[in-house]
Amino acid sequence: MCTTISIIMINTMRPVVFVRELGLSAAALGLFLAVGGAGALAGSCPHGSSPPDNVINLSFRKSAAPAHLLGRGRTRDSGVQGLCCVLSADLRGWGCSYHGRVLALVRSVWLEPRPAPAPTRVWRDWVLVGVLVPAAVLEGLLRPDLQWRPLSIAVTAGLVATLLWRRSRPLLMVVVSFGVCELSSLVVGTEFPQQYALVHQVLLPYALFRWGSGREAVLGVGVMLGKIGLSATLGHLLPTDALGGVVVLGSAMALGTAFRFRSRARTRELDQVKLLEREQLARDLHDTVAHHVSAMAIRAQAGIAMADSDPHAAVDALRLIDAEAASALDEMRGMVRLLRTEADLSPGPRVADLERLATRSRPPVDVAIVGDAGGLPSPVSAAVYRLAQEAVTNARRHAKHATRIEVRVEVDESAVRLRVSDDGQLRPAGSPGYGLVGMIERASLLGGTCEAGPNAGQGWTVTAVLPR
Repeated sequence: MCTTISIIMINTMRPVVFVRELGLSAAALGLFLAVGGAGALAGSCPHGSSPPDNVINLSFRKSAAPAHLLGRGRTRDSGVQGLCCVLSADLRGWGCSYHGRVLALVRSVWLEPRPAPAPTRVWRDWVLVGVLVPAAVLEGLLRPDLQWRPLSIAVTAGLVATLLWRRSRPLLMVVVSFGVCELSSLVVGTEFPQQYALVHQVLLPYALFRWGSGREAVLGVGVMLGKIGLSATLGHLLPTDALGGVVVLGSAMALGTAFRFRSRARTRELDQVKLLEREQLARDLHDTVAHHVSAMAIRAQAGIAMADSDPHAAVDALRLIDAEAASALDEMRGMVRLLRTEADLSPGPRVADLERLATRSRPPVDVAIVGDAGGLPSPVSAAVYRLAQEAVTNARRHAKHATRIEVRVEVDESAVRLRVSDDGQLRPAGSPGYGLVGMIERASLLGGTCEAGPNAGQGWTVTAVLPR
């Protein structure tokens, strides 16, 4: 048995009506899922197999109101247009393991850890506090209808400080902010404080779901809903105001959850880029390993064949084998535990192949190699080529109005230095792309460094230093 429930709401260009309908409809759907859905679908697994995942969708679209929602005396031709909100749930398979699904969901939410790394306080937090505190004071002094003026100013301005710890102590800040507001309301006998500057409280549920653990999020929701419920029970809030507050807090929590999982998805993608870069680096090592192992095998066979007739030749073969083994071990140092999914037996490009990147098309690419690059270890030589190739590709793709791209490699006795620069327009600051992340990972695996940033005048430069 497959069941789908849909709840449709129409906003007839009246926000208050729309918020009320959205909250009531969401509550109705939640009540159905929690109570009626399990009983209606109990024991109804389709085809006796494991039920598919349930799907809950919330969509908005502009539409005319259905006839039964238009009201008395209104018709479809009346031109009533609005925002149609469709809240639907696919309940297939809920009856099979409803209680197990609920327990698993509750357990996963409760055990959800905090996102890593731990967030730190940034300059924007101090700017926010510096703006909100004077705004709270000015509003308290200038509003003529404000009750308990000194206490209102003190509470509103004091609670602004909770924003400084909203990332590191999200649950504590929610308890302090909402608890102080509720205690003040109990003392005054009405909803308090009523200053507009208190709107900063909406950042606390966002931070709770963005940076807090699952346990903290559950407890924080209880605190916030408890505060709103107690105020509504005592008559400090009208039912519509209480419902509107729940919708606003729920939206902030949903936004925090969305950014939380978006950040997690990006972290996974970056980890995948690093793994792919490690795999590519392992493939680049194939030529070196195959060469050294083949040489050792040939020398060992020659030493065995000539051991009886010429013992000195066997000793020479052993010396060559020892040298080949030492060279192979030196080049493979630091490359343990690299991920490989498949072997690529074709030889990879090296520093000598950098001339392939030189072109006369716009923007032209000039390549210069200073020093003897022939004696570089294969992993280092391959890494220099890959870094230069990625840097040139990024310059061609992102450097606007660039007239040249310069690639310069300097080889000395201790290290190899790569510099790729262009003279295009400066790029807007942002998070590093996957290509740059892979370049940094490749350089760090070989014990080197890779940096990228804007030039003093214009253009962009990528520099890398790899030890020999």
